[in-house]
This record gives sequence, structure tokens and C-alpha cells, in this order.
Amino acid sequence: MKLPLNASIPQQVISRTVGEEIVILDLTAGTYFGLDAVGAYIWHHISDGKTFVEICDLVCGEYDVKREVVEHDILSLIEELKARGLLLMVD
Repeated sequence: MKLPLNASIPQQVISRTVGEEIVILDLTAGTYFGLDAVGAYIWHHISDGKTFVEICDLVCGEYDVKREVVEHDILSLIEELKARGLLLMVD
């Protein structure tokens, strides 16, 4: 399974690493969104074009968390990023 459809980061969205966290800025809206270390880890893999399964595998390998929890949390993050316009889903 890929990320639900294909994920794309809009051109007006930039991100910067600050310590272990990431700050994502929507230049058009002038809004920003912060991700903790785990969210930053996921964001990097989304940015690299990894599939949903690949990201889940990587997170499960890096952290001591059940697969079901990882899948739920990643899908929740994707939905929040989409709702904020920081991630687009394209066919």
C-alpha cells in the first residue's frame, strides 16, 4: 500500500529542522506547524517519497510501538497535514 493515494508537498510549503523537530511553513497562508521528533522522522520519509508500508516499517524498527498504533498515528498525521494544506493527495 502506498500513502493514501500519492502524497505531494505543495510548492508553497517549506520545512526546516530545528533540533530534533521540524517546523513546516505554508508561505501562502503565512501559517506554520510544528512536528516533534517522531513526526519529523515521518515527514522526512514522506518527503523522500516512501510508501505508507515503508514508513510504518521504518517507524516500527526505530521505536518500540505496536504496528496498529503506528499505522493509526501515521494516518492521523497525514489527515492533519492534508487538512492544514501542508500535504496534497493526487491521483
